[in-house]
Amino acid sequence: MREGDTGVAALRRHAHERLAARDWPAAIAACRRLLGQEPADADGWFNLGYALRHAGEFEAAIEAYGQALRHGVADPAMAHVNRAAIHADHLRRDDAAEAELRRALELSPAHPHALLNLGNLYEERGRRDEAIAAYLQLLERGDGDAAAAEALARLASLQPPVNAGDPLLDRLRRAAVDVRVPAALRANLCFARGRALDALGDATAAFAAFGAGKVLAHAGHPVYDPHAAEARTRLLIDAFPRPARHRPVQPQPAPVFICGMFRSGSTLLEQVLAAHPDIAAAGELDLLPRMAATALAPFPAAIADLDDDRRDALAAGYHRALMARLPPRAAACRMVTDKRPDNVLLVGLAKQLFPQARIIHTVRDPRDIALSVLMQHLNPRAFPWAADLQSIGHHVLQQRELVTHWRTLYPDDVLEFDYDAFIAAPEPVLRVLLDRLGLPWHAGCLQFHELGNTVKTASAWQVRKPLYADASGRWRRYRDQLRPLEAMLRAAGMELPDDATDQGSPALR
Repeated sequence: MREGDTGVAALRRHAHERLAARDWPAAIAACRRLLGQEPADADGWFNLGYALRHAGEFEAAIEAYGQALRHGVADPAMAHVNRAAIHADHLRRDDAAEAELRRALELSPAHPHALLNLGNLYEERGRRDEAIAAYLQLLERGDGDAAAAEALARLASLQPPVNAGDPLLDRLRRAAVDVRVPAALRANLCFARGRALDALGDATAAFAAFGAGKVLAHAGHPVYDPHAAEARTRLLIDAFPRPARHRPVQPQPAPVFICGMFRSGSTLLEQVLAAHPDIAAAGELDLLPRMAATALAPFPAAIADLDDDRRDALAAGYHRALMARLPPRAAACRMVTDKRPDNVLLVGLAKQLFPQARIIHTVRDPRDIALSVLMQHLNPRAFPWAADLQSIGHHVLQQRELVTHWRTLYPDDVLEFDYDAFIAAPEPVLRVLLDRLGLPWHAGCLQFHELGNTVKTASAWQVRKPLYADASGRWRRYRDQLRPLEAMLRAAGMELPDDATDQGSPALR
């Protein structure tokens, strides 16, 4: 607080300032000081829940929102929505999340955030018809509303236009230029329209829609800095100059880290492995990134001072948090997957914590990766490289340099899984992978689409279908638009599949 500030009003102002600054530890402390003076302050409890959630203290956040409800918070439905988000996104308690959202809708039957989140939860759980119904109910509010715009974009993916004259295409176009809708949501409408045009075979119009979406999504955000990216790659390589020392005691089930470029098949691979009786899938977790940003800040410099006791404590904490996100039966499995593409930056940390851990690096034709990234709204703050072809290409090359280093350090533990080769010949590729993991063959892995689990990525609907080849080689329809990327990658010495003389190169190395 500012010098001289006293009283409840000053405490409340300070808490709001810390929340606005996204300084979560200070915001938590400020909210608790306020509540020490005003224990029945419903907004104070609500704000505490918000800060605790962002700080990763999920159970405490749920309780804080509960206190906000008990003390009569102004929008009780929103408190239930926030509790639902914690259950679904962080604790993998989908039934509890659904119950919270239903309670929100009992209190406010047309609550836009409750309907939108419920539709999203239904999508993640594979309940298409119920998701469509939730989005249609939202769209009854009319266009120009932020939640309705997001519902329209999602509905277009679940019920895509059937031909070029479908009125949904024009509705998407009009909504995407409606200035009443925030730019980030208009971006989603552009991406939805582009994906619909792609499915209808209009590559030129689709690519233009993706470009418009990227402009909207990245407006007002810092642009990708290639020099900073190169410096980060060098820092990571220098911070981990030698392999981690093996230690005899390793937790069970053993973690397996799946990482790589976004849109390179990591969700598909985790679903395939989740169908194996010896593997539990934890999904996309923030455990390693949060550790790097908090306990090990500044990362990677703090690695130099990491002693064995601290390392063991961090590993134990990670494993407890990992298992807390899984049902009790997961404890009987031999392995647990942590699938997060950008953990490729943290392979060195993962191996420091778990020296015997296996890393699966997913790869795919970089042109298909780039095209798929252009089709998606990745968070521009976290992924500024996703803005355009030039930045995507540079990021691909930086990741290649970093992974080369990880493979040099851990040639037997960093496995490379080729999405395109798997699509072409799934059983032989999967047999090799399971063998490298020390697991027996299980034919049920190829029936991964029959799993009833929750999937929380942009590939949620793709991995609920049997293997299909449509997305492998899609770049060929956009060859003219992707030529600058091809030229950039070839100039850096990257061999693209069309250049390869050996078409039988192994899918897993």
